[in-house]
Amino acid sequence: MADAGLQVIDGTQLSAGNFSLPAEFSGDIAGDRVLEFADAKASDCLYSLSLPENLKSSALQRLNFEVRGHKFDREQADCLLRDYVAAIADELRDEPLMVSVLDGNTIRLFLEDEDDFAMLAENLFTDLDAEDEGKLSKSEIRSALVNMGVEMGVPPFSEFPMVYDILKKHGAEGEEKLGQAQFAQLLQPILQDMADALALKHVTVVQNVKITNGSKLKKLLADKNQLDDVTEKIYQQVCNSQKEQGCTEIIRSYLEGNGNELGLPPIEANEAVILLYDATFSDINNKLQAKDLEKNELGDLVKQILQTFAAQLQANPVFHDSLN
Repeated sequence: MADAGLQVIDGTQLSAGNFSLPAEFSGDIAGDRVLEFADAKASDCLYSLSLPENLKSSALQRLNFEVRGHKFDREQADCLLRDYVAAIADELRDEPLMVSVLDGNTIRLFLEDEDDFAMLAENLFTDLDAEDEGKLSKSEIRSALVNMGVEMGVPPFSEFPMVYDILKKHGAEGEEKLGQAQFAQLLQPILQDMADALALKHVTVVQNVKITNGSKLKKLLADKNQLDDVTEKIYQQVCNSQKEQGCTEIIRSYLEGNGNELGLPPIEANEAVILLYDATFSDINNKLQAKDLEKNELGDLVKQILQTFAAQLQANPVFHDSLN
């Protein structure tokens, strides 16, 4: 059973936030303090997500001026706050995140159906009883929760430290042996307390999924220098080719090999990506020889192809495993 709390974070959630410094920020304000406040405010708008370090670092690089270790007056600090949050939104627009918002509902679904819970408890017990002894120590409840994982609504312990208090409350510690029925009896109230705690304070977990939606590709298309650079690299492949090749064959080969850098999904991601490539190139004359084209004609063709990709990805974003 997959968690129902899947959400796409693409930066639009930040547009509704009120990003201004409170009154206690006055005088010379440390840049690090502004960033800390901004991270917390952005997190509030993003389902309480702990912002990934690479996201914060990339957003900071977009500002093009030194922040850490510097101080700002109130007006400058307010501008820094807004610019930094805008940079986070831009990063998320280019590379959205898929997250699970764990609110206890998935766990509660298991608990509300006696048959589902019985099967869950049996499967967890069997998986952990590697020696087939028919007994597990109380402390194995912790391993059972880890095995359930995000897909079953259980957050990583690092994101949900309250779990340790819940385990202690129910005495899920030590090496006292439990049979399967006793194991289930102990697991049930622990899961109930976890569901109640998550209902009060949701935990948001980033999924290992990348979303390619055409945003990065559109930025490339809007930058003449970048677009010319792509055309030049493809043109060099044309010039260095030792055989007569169709223009689409050379262009497609280049895009497949450099897709991640350009903002295209990896060709090996799934069948949908192959179909996307096939559809994009289907209307182009495959018999046209690349060496028959002038560089500017090749550039126009590359631009046309990338524009088609961008439109398709905007309409139908591609979800695939992160390769990072």
